[in-house]
Amino acid sequence: MRSCFVALLLITTMSRAQEWQADLMIGGSNYSGDLSQKGFIIKTIRPVVNVNIKYELYYVVLRGGLSYTKLNGSDGNNKDIYLSNRRLDFTTDLFELNLGVELNLFEPDIFFAYPYIFAGVGLYHYNPYSKDKDGVKTFLHPLHTEGQGFPEYPKRKNYSLTQFCIPMGAGWKFKINPKWDVAYEFGYRLLFTDYLDDVSRTYPERLLLQTRIGPKAVEMSYKATPIPGTNYYPSAGDQRGNPKIKDAYYFSGLKLIYHFGKRD
Repeated sequence: MRSCFVALLLITTMSRAQEWQADLMIGGSNYSGDLSQKGFIIKTIRPVVNVNIKYELYYVVLRGGLSYTKLNGSDGNNKDIYLSNRRLDFTTDLFELNLGVELNLFEPDIFFAYPYIFAGVGLYHYNPYSKDKDGVKTFLHPLHTEGQGFPEYPKRKNYSLTQFCIPMGAGWKFKINPKWDVAYEFGYRLLFTDYLDDVSRTYPERLLLQTRIGPKAVEMSYKATPIPGTNYYPSAGDQRGNPKIKDAYYFSGLKLIYHFGKRD
């Protein structure tokens, strides 16, 4: 029975007209990580734009796309007094290229509206930054705020600003006419880094960070307002983030889909 079902699906797919499509998504993005503390924060939603070129094989749709958004996270959104007082935050422009496959769960020619799922591989570029005490935009990667790349911390490799991700998600398509569809889509990005927000492990030794990189690295590693006359900084090894849980980001929005080929 399984073999017959697969064969029937392949025959149906191959017998249908194949066509090119293009879509545009406008929506919102959000981030999950050490500076979010919970899965969804309305204050950190940012606009996202995504475009895709697709090749439809009836049930199966091949897709390749480009996305742009800004991601943001801040201790200021945390109810924990210690975390809100340390004042760590980040913002980054994020560009993503991806290739994937959509699977229509119902037959497109029969149903006016139907769900789909998708998965693939992606390549994204980011560069987290924050503002220093004088309000100057400061990129965090060169500051090694947790001692990344220092021989004293061999397990803390300096993270790459361009990395792979695994996009996955689901959506619901609605037919408008033979040439146009609309869809709502939610997509989650599985990442392989915990440094999207430049926060992951523990605080480094302050004098080592200051000597190796400079006072700016110390300032951006722990941004709590210092007590006058002191150089207060957490002890080396104090918790700064949680390396057991990787960061993530996700997109959600409405899509407008155009079919280039002639549709029945």
